[in-house]
Amino acid sequence: MLSRVFGFGRRSFDSLNEQEILALAISSEEDDGRIYRAYADGLREDFPQSAKVFDGMADEEDGHRNQLIELHRRRFGERIPLIRREHVRGYFERKPDWLVRPLGIEKVRGQAEAMERQAQRFYVEAAKRAEDASTRKLLGDLATAEQSHESLARRLELKHTPEDVRQEERQSERRQFILTYVQPGLAGLMDGSVSTLAPIFAAAFATHDTWQTFLVGLAASIGAGISMGFTEVASDDGRLSGRGSPVKRGLATGIMTTVGGLGHALPYLIPHFWTATTVAAIVVFIELWAIAYIQNRFMETPFWRATFQVVLGGALVFAAGVLIGNA
Repeated sequence: MLSRVFGFGRRSFDSLNEQEILALAISSEEDDGRIYRAYADGLREDFPQSAKVFDGMADEEDGHRNQLIELHRRRFGERIPLIRREHVRGYFERKPDWLVRPLGIEKVRGQAEAMERQAQRFYVEAAKRAEDASTRKLLGDLATAEQSHESLARRLELKHTPEDVRQEERQSERRQFILTYVQPGLAGLMDGSVSTLAPIFAAAFATHDTWQTFLVGLAASIGAGISMGFTEVASDDGRLSGRGSPVKRGLATGIMTTVGGLGHALPYLIPHFWTATTVAAIVVFIELWAIAYIQNRFMETPFWRATFQVVLGGALVFAAGVLIGNA
């Protein structure tokens, strides 16, 4: 582990000979081609036009690799040394596609631009090391090609993703984000914030014991979070509804349910009853305002209608808790 972190056992770039530089370039182009195809495959179902852009860039990387292999064959023969990025100290690394998921359109484009800049710098430095004229020329040409990949990507985007298609993809991406994360998370926050009001404030006014009230709130929040999370996972696998991964939705729902309940349970760690209750009431107000804001921001619910609905529901549950606690 330490050797990987600190680079022990890796070769320095300056120690590579021309054959090893070519071998490193070949393996790098192969990796980049695979990454672009992985991006294309990850985008194909939801963003088929953008997937074509990365298919085109993968084809371009394949062309570079073939040029490098042909040059290696002419100069050094058929046997290519095994040397990869991770064998060279200080060499840029690539993240596998599963580390940059979910594959948002802008996120993937930014990653691709960073990849091309890194590759361009590598070829510039490699060309400086080359003494053979044909090798120096090819490496210089590839540096120029990598530098121009941004314009290639733009040309491919203009061909496959004109502005109306890109706008449609952005809307589709936003809709998927709302269905997978915002909607389940909002449902959890509403349930956690509103449904736990009654047991927490009932316990508070029944016992006037802040520690016991906190324990009731903690149990109610965690229990509700687990229940809501599993309910969301079991209710819809996302295949027909298009709402995305049930695990992601379940986590969003469960976590936000727990957070919503803990918000007004944590103030009861304060040992003074009325101080804790006042702080808890302020937190409830903030939670209800946040719910109304999210409804307005993402669900396009008119703000005053969302506020009225949330405040009315919260007030009724709060009143029920106080009345039961004072019974």
